[in-house]
Amino acid sequence: MRNDTIAFIMSGRRQRRRRWVLVTCSLALLAVLLCCAMLLLGNTIYPVKEIVRALFGEQVKGVSFAVNTIRLPRMLAGLFSGMAFGMAGIVFQTMLRNPLANPNIIGITSGSSAAAVFCITILHSTNAVVSVASVVAGLITVLIMYLLSRGRSFSIGRLILIGIGMQAMLDAVVSYLILISAQQDIPTALRWLTGSLNGSQMKELPPLLITVIVLTPILIALSKHLSLLELGEQSASSLGLNTDKTRIVLIVSAVAMVAIATATTGPIAFVSFLAGPIATRLVGAGHSNVVPAGLVGANLVLGADLIGQFLFEVRYPVGIITGLLGAPYLIFLLIQMNRKGEL
Repeated sequence: MRNDTIAFIMSGRRQRRRRWVLVTCSLALLAVLLCCAMLLLGNTIYPVKEIVRALFGEQVKGVSFAVNTIRLPRMLAGLFSGMAFGMAGIVFQTMLRNPLANPNIIGITSGSSAAAVFCITILHSTNAVVSVASVVAGLITVLIMYLLSRGRSFSIGRLILIGIGMQAMLDAVVSYLILISAQQDIPTALRWLTGSLNGSQMKELPPLLITVIVLTPILIALSKHLSLLELGEQSASSLGLNTDKTRIVLIVSAVAMVAIATATTGPIAFVSFLAGPIATRLVGAGHSNVVPAGLVGANLVLGADLIGQFLFEVRYPVGIITGLLGAPYLIFLLIQMNRKGEL
């Protein structure tokens, strides 16, 4: 009987592993196809051979500029920012055991946005200064939230409530800055606040690329600890986990991803909110969903940008499309949580 039970458990693990591999590979393949579409589609559709030659450094008249200066930076910004938002979102949702606990809703991106708008409208800073200020502001925002939520012990509910309050306050600051800013600065600030891949440049991407490449292995390595944190503070501690240390590393890593992605593309709405639940539905339980969530986030951003560029007569920023996708899900989730008595 015992051998049958062990065999049944091992069979379940193998099935879950196969499902994880299949879903992750499928999401990666979809991301590759969307990246190819980002390079191929535009005002002019160039032959694939010419695009490949341009990517390998050959000077092809018309193609080299369009691909290397416009399409490639846009594609890389969408791919890596989507991965950053997706992975950071599932880290917060899993660690805090609440689907509402994502960087968009608990005020982290609002801190970055307020700093960026202040630099754009008041200081008239360069893009580099705006990026640095938004990253620093995001880190300071989450530090304040974490300290205020500790009390005698860390409280998930307190953190979420403080985050929502911080978001409301910072959004009011952004509105005030827009109200008093010079007329010529408003379009730049609003374009940044919407979340857009327009105007992405290769020289602005290295911080985002390096952050995602460096921090992704850290999040994967800590994913087992993340699963323990999902069990609750007391259960994780009883299993020998240093909850404070682990939580700080996870928060700093996730916030750094969100802040730098926000500094690069602006706060693309609802990607961090949607990526985790979608990845969990596709993969199921039993394995870390950090990588699938990152791939879902990348696919959401790339797909939404293609929809915004080519599906309508007017071209819309990617943040508008993801906002249209995410808002109904947020309403649905709130209704579900209210019915279950979780609100």
